[in-house]
Amino acid sequence: MLDPRRLRTELDALKAGIARRGVDPSVLDEAAELDRRQRDAAGKRDELRNRINVLSKEVGEAYRSGDKASAEAKKEESRALGEEEAKVEAAAKTAQEELRALLLRVPNIPADECPDGAGPEDNVVLRVENHHPDSYEQHQRVPHWDVGAELGILDLERAAKLSGSMFPMYRGAGAALVRALCQLALDRNADAFEEIRPPTLVRTETMVSTGHLPKFADDAYHIDRDDLWAIPTAEVPLTSLHRDEILDEADLPIRLTAHTSCFRREAGSAGRDTRGLLRVHEFDKVEILAYCTPDQAQGLHEELTASAEASLEALGLAYRVVDLCTGDLGDASRRTFDLEVYAPGCDMWLEASSVSWFGDYQARRANIRYRGAEGTAMVHTLNGSALATPRVWAALVEQNRQSDGSVRVPDSLKPYMRGLDVIVPASRC
Repeated sequence: MLDPRRLRTELDALKAGIARRGVDPSVLDEAAELDRRQRDAAGKRDELRNRINVLSKEVGEAYRSGDKASAEAKKEESRALGEEEAKVEAAAKTAQEELRALLLRVPNIPADECPDGAGPEDNVVLRVENHHPDSYEQHQRVPHWDVGAELGILDLERAAKLSGSMFPMYRGAGAALVRALCQLALDRNADAFEEIRPPTLVRTETMVSTGHLPKFADDAYHIDRDDLWAIPTAEVPLTSLHRDEILDEADLPIRLTAHTSCFRREAGSAGRDTRGLLRVHEFDKVEILAYCTPDQAQGLHEELTASAEASLEALGLAYRVVDLCTGDLGDASRRTFDLEVYAPGCDMWLEASSVSWFGDYQARRANIRYRGAEGTAMVHTLNGSALATPRVWAALVEQNRQSDGSVRVPDSLKPYMRGLDVIVPASRC
């Protein structure tokens, strides 16, 4: 959420930033007007309260001096002012609530370095690694859903019977591969990040803190009976871990990691490619997240990106690093680097990680501050996927498919695969 104080001092700059996203900047004029109304009402309320306090003293003095008529008149004036103060207080509260509701739906301001653009087609590819377009053999041009079915490691048909479409089910070596990918990511980040296993069901305010609510309610799973939400990413509980707390600057940065299941309705997937693992409702992911000071943010953004990139490098996968343009940024992000793996069977670049810097946008919603030499200030938050399994699984199976139809297990995963070197067809009940 944007700092309301900036509406008074940086309105033109904020409007220019919002316009870079393709958002009508007049929404900030509306916000500024609500802020003005709230401050005017609060100022009038305080004046009335001061006058009522003065009258209260004057009433007591009048009674003590025996001037009952004057005391009664002042009491009546105080009652009238009290009624007016209540109305003004209600107006101030209403304006404040309307301003917060509006700002909860206003996206963050892109960083100056973020490239301008209208959508994904304007994203900037910074680097491409391990990708040689002419080197892929015909046996690698088989989509992962076919490879998975042939090897008995991906059972989408039975998954649909259990839960509906877009819920995957892995079997045998396929299930082991999911677990191995997550363990690899956890182990690679264990030295610098504290591992957390948070709940996967969270309260509404926890979802609001990251910006997933109220705007993206249709894309989340809600349990009405308990008013709990299934997390779309471990970013949600990790961001709120220190909600409503004041941290010590000396303790920053704080680095956290978590392996969780993630749940997304993919409400906007109509008309998009949803075959295989390209777009699913449930998946496993290892998240990395940091709280820091503003001065630490740029270095941590690079660190988190390098950490996620190193896991793809360890797997020997072809991938690229993409700088998202303003029109493709997530609402809460100031700047995002996407890591995309190449799936030769689909002939597609698949997003495997988005590493984002949010400034104080999330911290302001969650009220996470730190105490430094110059007082308290909002922390900055950053996060990214150390490894999200579905698309990495898909790219790995396609890139590592061999001419006999088997799939080679990368050396980095062998310690987690019970000694399995190659995935071959498995018997199935």
